[in-house]
Amino acid sequence: MSETTASNQEESDERPAERHRGPVVLRRDRRVEPTTTDQRLLDSRGPTDWVHTDPWRVLRIQAEFVEGFGMLAELPKAVTVFGSARTPRDHPEYAVGRELGAALAEAGFAVMTGGGPGLMEAVNRGCNDAGGLSVGLGIELPFEQGLNPWVDLGINFRYFFARKTMFVKYSQAFVCLPGGFGTLDELFEALTLVQTKKVTKFPVVLLGSEYWGGLYEWLSKSVYETGKIGEKDLRLVHLTDDVDDAVKVVEEAYRSWERAH
Repeated sequence: MSETTASNQEESDERPAERHRGPVVLRRDRRVEPTTTDQRLLDSRGPTDWVHTDPWRVLRIQAEFVEGFGMLAELPKAVTVFGSARTPRDHPEYAVGRELGAALAEAGFAVMTGGGPGLMEAVNRGCNDAGGLSVGLGIELPFEQGLNPWVDLGINFRYFFARKTMFVKYSQAFVCLPGGFGTLDELFEALTLVQTKKVTKFPVVLLGSEYWGGLYEWLSKSVYETGKIGEKDLRLVHLTDDVDDAVKVVEEAYRSWERAH
C-alpha cells in the first residue's frame, strides 16, 4: 500500500460516517433516519406536534421580527412610554399619562406603548387626542387584554424579546410612568443598553418622584456608593415631576442625536 493510500485510509478511519440534513451534520447512530425532510414535510398524515418544536418556533420568531420591522420601518421619530396596566381611569396618574401623550405628540413625536389598558391607554389616548401617531405593541399573555381603543397602529407579539427590540430600535427615548415588574424590566434593560453603549443618545426619564424617588435614592446610595455603578451611569436616569421637563429632555437628546448623524 502506498503512503498516500495509507494516509487516506487513516483519515477515513478517524472520520466517522456522516449524513447531511441541509446544513446539519449527523454522525454515528444519529445519521440513520427512517424518513427524509421532504417526506416529513409533504406527509400531512402524521401528528401535529411539529408546530411546537424549536425549529418551528424559530420561524415564528423570525416572522415576528419581519412583521415588526415591516410595520415600524417608516415610523417617524418616536418615544416609548411604559407604565402600569392596572391604573384606573379616575386615578391622577392616568391624567398625567394623557398629558404626556399629548405633549409628545405636540412636540412632533409618535408615541409607542405596550398597547394595553391603564397608563399605556392614557398615553395612547392623549397622543391620539392631540392628533399624533399612537402606536401599541401588545404581548400575548395568559390574561388576554388586547390593544386599547386609542392605538392607531398596532401589532401583537408572542415573544417579549422581539417586542423589546422594536421598542428600542424605533424610539429615541424611554419615559417611565409608575409601573410594576414589566415597567421595571423594561427600565433596567434600557439602562443596561445605554450603559454598555448598545444604544446612544437615548434618555431614560422617570416621571413621578413620589413613586420613583425611593428607587432613585437606592441607586444613588446602595448601588452608586458601593461602586456597583459609576457617576456617569447614575446620570443616565432623569427623575422629574414635570411633563414639560420630560419632553424637554427628550427633545434635547433627539437634537444631539441629529447633530451626531
